[in-house]
Amino acid sequence: MYKLNNIDKLSFILVLVGALNWGLLGLLNFNLVNAIFGAIPFLARFIYILVGLSAVNIIVFIFRNKKEY
Repeated sequence: MYKLNNIDKLSFILVLVGALNWGLLGLLNFNLVNAIFGAIPFLARFIYILVGLSAVNIIVFIFRNKKEY
């Protein structure tokens, strides 16, 4: 069984938000992150950085748990 800590759970949530944002951007040309945080460009950029770091954490999570089997 995989052991998820809070950082891993947050990473999965942020990557899902990023994936939904890409899907909306591709289908409807609507950027959800800019719609919510567009008035504060630094905050929107920070969200993108967090999503990228979350993706790296999930990659590490996959390889970390792959070695257990």
